[in-house]
Amino acid sequence: MKPIFIAGPCVIESAALLDTVATTLVELNSQLGTDIIFKASFDKANRTSGTSYRGPGIDQGLRMLADVKSKYGLRILTDIHESWQAKPAGEVADVLQIPAFLCRQTDLLCAAAHTGRTVNIKKAQFLSGSDMRYPVEKALDAGASEVWLTERGNCFGYNNLVVDFRNISDMLDIVPRVIMDCTHSVQRPGAGGGKTSGDRRFVPQMALAAKAFGATGYFFEVHPSPDDALSDGPNMLYLDRLGQVMSDLLK
Repeated sequence: MKPIFIAGPCVIESAALLDTVATTLVELNSQLGTDIIFKASFDKANRTSGTSYRGPGIDQGLRMLADVKSKYGLRILTDIHESWQAKPAGEVADVLQIPAFLCRQTDLLCAAAHTGRTVNIKKAQFLSGSDMRYPVEKALDAGASEVWLTERGNCFGYNNLVVDFRNISDMLDIVPRVIMDCTHSVQRPGAGGGKTSGDRRFVPQMALAAKAFGATGYFFEVHPSPDDALSDGPNMLYLDRLGQVMSDLLK
């Protein structure tokens, strides 16, 4: 099975940022023969602090994502946090993502399924891989055309995550497409004084380890200047490093 790649900024910061990232992804698709799915969030509803930047909101955000899709021909993935967001988001996005904290929210899963779009469910930090059978069943019973699962680590005490790569194998018993979230898995949730910290040094190793365990896709949040990003900067990969990481995975 040819691997899927998902990449983009954590949150929509500006049209200029979307253009910069999209241009790089198009170049990489041409160089590597891939079909990278563009990811960005219109609203980060689960930020650590109420004062943190959330994004432009659903109306403006979806217009900006639709512009990326039209200008660059990239498929779009975005996440939804509330059931009512599924229908408008599904009119733009090819893949609707269910955040890890919300993966057991039945109404949210069903609303995403009803759009007919692919549903990517991120495994909660408090669940095992085998536990994800039940969110998948909810989505399929609601009529989902295709369901993916994404590994993103488990809580390891306070303010830390650890990845049990056996979860990838367990989830492959449930669905044929299991994605490794290589950047969120190196987070240190809430460890940055009112915001999430992380360590991007380990992103390439997370990807290669996931490949060894049979992952069929890879998710990278990328930014040309992660230290200046408005969300998830410490764990995001430098945009200019994405090509090398992808090349290593395709060998």
